[in-house]
Amino acid sequence: MKVLVSDPLSEQGLAKLNQHFTVDVLTGLSEEELVDKIPDYEALVIRSGTQVTRKVIEAADKMKIIGRAGVGVDNVDVEAATEKGIIVVNAPEGNMLSAAEHTVAMMLALSRNIPQANSSLKSKKWERKKFMGVEVNGKVLGVIGLGRIGAEVAKRAQGLEMDILAYDPFISEERAKELGVKLRTVQEIAKESDFITVHTPLTKETRNIVDKAEFDLMKSNARIVNCARGGIISEEALAEALQSGKIAGAAVDVFVNEPPFESPLLDCDNLIATPHLGASTEEAQINVAVSVAEEVISVLNGGTAKNAINIPSVKPEIMTMLAPYIQLAETMSKACAQLLGKNYERLEISYHGEIAEKDTRPITVAALKGMLQVALGSAVNYVNAASLAKSRKVGVIESKSETSEEYASTISIKIIRGNESESITGTVIGNSGKIISINNEHVDIVPSGYIIVAKHVNKPNVIGPCCIVLGENGINISGMQVGRAEIGGTTMMALNVDSEVPEPILKEMRSVEGIIDAKLIKL
Repeated sequence: MKVLVSDPLSEQGLAKLNQHFTVDVLTGLSEEELVDKIPDYEALVIRSGTQVTRKVIEAADKMKIIGRAGVGVDNVDVEAATEKGIIVVNAPEGNMLSAAEHTVAMMLALSRNIPQANSSLKSKKWERKKFMGVEVNGKVLGVIGLGRIGAEVAKRAQGLEMDILAYDPFISEERAKELGVKLRTVQEIAKESDFITVHTPLTKETRNIVDKAEFDLMKSNARIVNCARGGIISEEALAEALQSGKIAGAAVDVFVNEPPFESPLLDCDNLIATPHLGASTEEAQINVAVSVAEEVISVLNGGTAKNAINIPSVKPEIMTMLAPYIQLAETMSKACAQLLGKNYERLEISYHGEIAEKDTRPITVAALKGMLQVALGSAVNYVNAASLAKSRKVGVIESKSETSEEYASTISIKIIRGNESESITGTVIGNSGKIISINNEHVDIVPSGYIIVAKHVNKPNVIGPCCIVLGENGINISGMQVGRAEIGGTTMMALNVDSEVPEPILKEMRSVEGIIDAKLIKL
C-alpha cells in the first residue's frame, strides 16, 4: 500500500510509515496536481498546508484514511470524506503543551515589551524608559475557553501567582473549583482582567466573541493574547483598540487570513505577532507526526483509529448495522443541545426494542460527541468525547428496555441542566433516521438542514403570523409539524426551513402573541 505525505512531516513520523508502506513525500501540490496523483494512494498525511477539497476526495478511489498532523481539520472536507467512507484523524494532544507554553511566552513578552526592546537595542538605541513594563504577579488573567489548552494556560498562570477568571459555558462550577478559577461572563472578563487569552474553537458562536463592545469595557492597561484561532477576536476591533490606545497591547499568533500581510494589525506598534508558531516546537511536531503515523498504520493494517473525527472506531461488520443509529443519536443530541443552550449537567440516553440487545456503546459516544460539538466544535471526536464530558462533570446515564410500543427500535435522548431539560426520540426506518417526538410532542421529521422549534399557546392566530414573519423575510418553509394540546394549553410546532434564520427574525417570531419561545436547530 502507498501513503502520500503532502506537507512537511518530522523524520520520526516518516520513519514509522516507511517501516510498513511505500511513502511518497510530495509537498506544495496544487489541487489539480493532487487530484491527478491521489488515486494511487490508500492514505494521505497532511498538516495545514494541503487543502483536501471535495474534488480531491472524489478522486481518491483507494483512500482509506486522511491523517492531519495537528489539531484542526479546517483544511479537510470532512463531510465529503465521510460520504466516501474515508476516515479522517487528527492528533488532538500532540501540540497541546506547546500551544499553552507559547501563550504564556507571548503574555510575558507582551508585559515587558521584549520584541520592541530587542529591535530598538539592535538598532543601537538605549531606550530603557520607553519600554517600561508591568509584572504579571498578582494580576488578573481572563481565560476565554477552558478546554485542554486553556486549562494548561491557567495552571501555568497560577504558578506565576496570577488570579484566574474564566469563561466557558460548558464548564461546571465544580470543575472550575478543581482548576482554581472563578467563572465569569465574557463581558465580566473584559471589564475585570489585566490580561486576556482566548482558547475556544472557532465556531459560529465564538467568531468575534471579543469585539468592539468587549474592548470598550476593558481597562486602558489591558493586554490580550490570541494563540488559538484567527477570528475569535475581531481583528478590526482589535486594530482600532490598539491604534486608539484603548488597550495597552496585544499578542497574536493566528490570523483570519494567513499570511496576514494585508491586516491592519501589522501596522500597530503595540502588537506582538508571530507566524502561527503555537505548535512549532520540535517536540510537538514529532508528537503529532508519530501519532498520525500510528493511526495510518493501524487502519491500513485492518485495525481501528483512536482519534477518528468522523467515523467511530468499531469493526466494519458491527458498523454496518449500527451506523444509522450512530448518526441518529449524534444528530438528535446535537439538536437537544441547541435547544437547551449551555451548561449541560447530564445526558440520559434510553434504548428501546431490538437496538437494546446490541452493543450500544458507540451510539452513546456518538450522542456525547453531538452534544459537545455544539459547545466545542470539531475538536470533539468519538474517542475524546467521553473524557471531555468527564472533565466537564457531565454525567451520562444509559438505560435499556427490550420492548418498544410502535417501532422495532427507538432511541431517546434527554439533556438536563438543573430543572431544565430537552428531550428527543428517534427511530431508524431502512437506513434512515427520523425524529418522532420532541419533548413528548409527536412529530415526524427528517433530522437535517434547519428546523425551527417554537413553543406556543394552542389558540387561533398564532401559527399563521409566525409563517408570515418567515415569508416576509424570504425564508421558505418546506415542512411543518404541529403538536396537540387543549385550547389554551402549551404545545410546540416544528418548521423545516430551507435556509438559516438570523436571530433578529427569530426575535420577531417570539414577538407574535402566543409564542413562548422559538429556537433554530442547525443540523
